[in-house]
Amino acid sequence: SSGINAEYGGGGLPTGDLLSAIEAEFGSFDQFKAKMSAATIGVQGSGWGWLGLNPETKRLQIATCANQDPLHATTGLIPLLGIDVWEHAYYLQYKNVRPEYVNSIWDVVNWE
Repeated sequence: SSGINAEYGGGGLPTGDLLSAIEAEFGSFDQFKAKMSAATIGVQGSGWGWLGLNPETKRLQIATCANQDPLHATTGLIPLLGIDVWEHAYYLQYKNVRPEYVNSIWDVVNWE
């Protein structure tokens, strides 16, 4: 069972335009999830994994930011989904096992 408290709902797939955009950009939701997870797990030290909208191209992009660097100011992307990989976000439940935390986060993402 997931260490993240799932009582608040979440998980599943986004719907509508967001799902269509994810499928168009990444091939499928599962491919997006794999790429987003890999990028986020790969952040060195503390930081964030992001799904952002590029306002110029109107396309989705995955990006990472170190420490507290803000997505929009550092990349120009509009944040749609952020995964916090500062150790305080997961240490009590996952210790130093960041991949388990990131893989579990998908069970609680609320796409509404």
